[in-house]
Amino acid sequence: MDMQPVVLGTSGTTPQDVIAVARHGARVELSEEAVAALAASRAVVDALAAKPEPVYGVSTGFGALATRHIDHELRAQLQRNIVRSHAAGMGPRVEREVVRALMFLRLKTVASGHTGVRPEVARTMADVLNAGITPVVHEYGSLGCSGDLAPLSHCALALMGEGDAEGPDGVVKPAGELLAAAGIAPVELREKEGLALLNGTDGMLGMLIMALADLDTLYKSADITAALSLEALLGTEKVLEPELHAIRPHPGQAASAANMLAVLKGSGLTGHFQAGEAPRVQDAYSIRCAPQVAGAGRDTMAHALLVAERELAAAVDNPVVLSSGEVRSNGNFHGAPVAYVLDFLAIAAADLGSIAERRTDRLLDKNRSHGLPPFLADDAGVDSGLMIAQYTQAALVSEMKRLAVPASADSIPSSAMQEDHVSMGWSAARKLRTAVGNLARVLAVELYAATRGIELREGLTPAPASQAAIDALRAAGVAGPGPDRFLAPDLAAADAFVREGRLVAAVEPVTGPLA
Repeated sequence: MDMQPVVLGTSGTTPQDVIAVARHGARVELSEEAVAALAASRAVVDALAAKPEPVYGVSTGFGALATRHIDHELRAQLQRNIVRSHAAGMGPRVEREVVRALMFLRLKTVASGHTGVRPEVARTMADVLNAGITPVVHEYGSLGCSGDLAPLSHCALALMGEGDAEGPDGVVKPAGELLAAAGIAPVELREKEGLALLNGTDGMLGMLIMALADLDTLYKSADITAALSLEALLGTEKVLEPELHAIRPHPGQAASAANMLAVLKGSGLTGHFQAGEAPRVQDAYSIRCAPQVAGAGRDTMAHALLVAERELAAAVDNPVVLSSGEVRSNGNFHGAPVAYVLDFLAIAAADLGSIAERRTDRLLDKNRSHGLPPFLADDAGVDSGLMIAQYTQAALVSEMKRLAVPASADSIPSSAMQEDHVSMGWSAARKLRTAVGNLARVLAVELYAATRGIELREGLTPAPASQAAIDALRAAGVAGPGPDRFLAPDLAAADAFVREGRLVAAVEPVTGPLA
């Protein structure tokens, strides 16, 4: 069934719409309301452009060069030049979904009617998205203030038919060729339009929204892998009972505990003890405190989503056209609100990865695993089992800890000290993407170890949901206990299993929807 088009009005958009356009290629349309608002705000800009008084972005230079008044005959050149000169990114190409989110969110602000961009420019932006043309955007070039300038400039350059872009077939060609093949005329920018296409937090916001979607899956997956580790270690599920979490009323904590309890329902492993082993009064922190750590991350995500939704309702540009007809300078392009939560999420992801790694290490240590063989090996000494899988997991966690260092705590002045404090939000978003990818891999290693540990508990029956997870993982080609084998393909398959949400999908028919 074809995906419904995303229709942009004047009041912003939703995270679901961003995901639909960025990841799934949903078609973008402008509402009649948006087209009318675009025309009205453009009339304001045209009136100001006809006056002798200088107006920033309309009849002046930019940034530290804003003191120069620009004559009428040079204004089209001014708008072209800002795009060309600001398209100064360097480094590897940014992922296609990030660029599509960037373009869509800039169009969202343009459609608000607060930027003074003509309706035909907005339509061309939608046409380029719908044609599957993705400008080449580079890793470095945004300080997260005055907008994601270089990334957005590369997108605006493609609208002008300049620079390079990726076509719908994935081949990079000159943007002008791709526009011509799609029957799209390049735009000729007029007063303020070049500036309006560059001045927003769209890149960092798009990456925040996609990270939140990915983390929603990964936090549910982490509750499942924590439950599986608890089972494999013969831990107690009593610490997950609702009344214990009601007396510390953090909603994320309660949700994680409920998820783990649902996975463990009907388990024949929990609460057992090995012969000759003293009964355990308490499990280790990495088991017992799993809901507290994952829950704090969930609450961080809830705050980040609130920030994202506010930003999606915003019109970020400078200057802006107000409903009164005034054109006013402002500082709404500063990325601090988004940058802070991007950094906060990287911290939470690092801690979730850290506690998952501690559970894995416990599963592999014969002195702490309550009867499991060393490294879950078939014939320890001849076989090394999962020893080096844990090394890989530890390396991933170590990188996540480095990525948790806040980018938003830094600022490098630019533009001859006119832009003397910046957010570094783009950098925060880029490192969060890496952290999210690492978290999926870390959880995949825990899943691999925990399922093997459960299967090595002969004579004990796991919970139905746990068995469903094991069965689905084995069906995905990830092997269970046995002699040493080439591990990298198994770990890659487990990573895809977690990242694509198949672990959650495997248990929910048994548990019901996880929170």
